[in-house]
Amino acid sequence: MNIYDFKVKSQSGEMVDLSEYKGKVLLVVNTATGCGFTPQYKDLQAIYDELNSSGFEILDFPCNQFRDQAPGTDEEIHSFCTLNYGTTFPQFSKVDVNGENADPLFKWITENTKFAGFSGPMKLPMSAMAKKADKDYKNNGNIKWNFTKILIDRNGNIVERFEPTTSVKKVKESIHKIL
Repeated sequence: MNIYDFKVKSQSGEMVDLSEYKGKVLLVVNTATGCGFTPQYKDLQAIYDELNSSGFEILDFPCNQFRDQAPGTDEEIHSFCTLNYGTTFPQFSKVDVNGENADPLFKWITENTKFAGFSGPMKLPMSAMAKKADKDYKNNGNIKWNFTKILIDRNGNIVERFEPTTSVKKVKESIHKIL
């Protein structure tokens, strides 16, 4: 199984077969509009602008599971992102990334990745928050917070997982390695 086996709902409500992205390097990101990591949209857009012509796509999945930081309709979220960050990469309908109602794509992701560890200045507060929510957080693939990123190669396979605290510079370096 790989990412091309999934269909997801677009921001406008239509079903999208992810096989449409065959042959491209993908970065799947669960996002939120009211999160401390929301400014990462600016960095993600910069990477997209630079690398999209080389066969790179960002797939943006808003998620409201983490302290209700993605309120609003799909249309409101899309408007916020385009107006505040000038995003032009594909944005999909709001999804759950964990739990019983998790989107099948994210069930596959969490079953096939491991928590990569928090880093940087937010390491301690993020670790404390994750531990409070899930005492076993280090040992499972559940998405821990908004702006977790999953790098997918041109064959639809998961290459690497980046937690929200991972520098966007490191993410970009990994993208370059497989482009």
